[in-house]
Amino acid sequence: MGRPKRSDEAGVIYHVLNRSNRRATIFHNDEDYVAFERILSQALERCPDLELFAYCLMPNHWHLVLRPSKDGEMSRFAQWLTLTHTQRYHAHFGTTGEGHVYQGRYKSFPIQNDDHFLSVCRYVERNAYTAQLCKSPDTWKYGSLYRWQHGSSKEKSLLDAWPIPRRPNWLRWVTEPLSAKEQDRLRWSIRRGAPFGSETWVESTARKLDLESTLRPRGRPRNQATDHG
Repeated sequence: MGRPKRSDEAGVIYHVLNRSNRRATIFHNDEDYVAFERILSQALERCPDLELFAYCLMPNHWHLVLRPSKDGEMSRFAQWLTLTHTQRYHAHFGTTGEGHVYQGRYKSFPIQNDDHFLSVCRYVERNAYTAQLCKSPDTWKYGSLYRWQHGSSKEKSLLDAWPIPRRPNWLRWVTEPLSAKEQDRLRWSIRRGAPFGSETWVESTARKLDLESTLRPRGRPRNQATDHG
């Protein structure tokens, strides 16, 4: 079966994710995280037609929330980011020729620019806290929440202004767990690349971006001759 389609259209907000091959650890210590953040900054400099709103680095994967202002810019950005990190990872650890760092191409899904955007950013910025890697979401140094809360002016400059303001008491809201419904919908969007938003927005966006296949479950359709409802 073919891979789900992806869109890369100017003006659309996306969640972007990539995981390590076989979910192996790729960030072993503080230096590894800092090295990736340096590459992330360089990627943003190379792709000025792109805004970064939120991110979180985890031991074996990373999340980004971004918006390209030019068609195709997200793919150029993600490909350079992943390839450059792979090359530098192999050079640093002396593992060239020993296999892939990442499991494959990145995954992404479009996000509606309203409370659904805030829900995705909340999910991303609490990722390390959910995994019990920190005592509070804003103490995980390798993410946008830490930069927004505690970073220097230079560190904050990596991030762009959000299209809609954060909720009041944002940190407290990020600390609260997502509902089961939110988690299920986000997991579906991550797995399938399906748009994340209201029902009408999801349907119209899927048609517009040719993502209607992402809304349907995978697998063969049932045989109508034996389907008795």
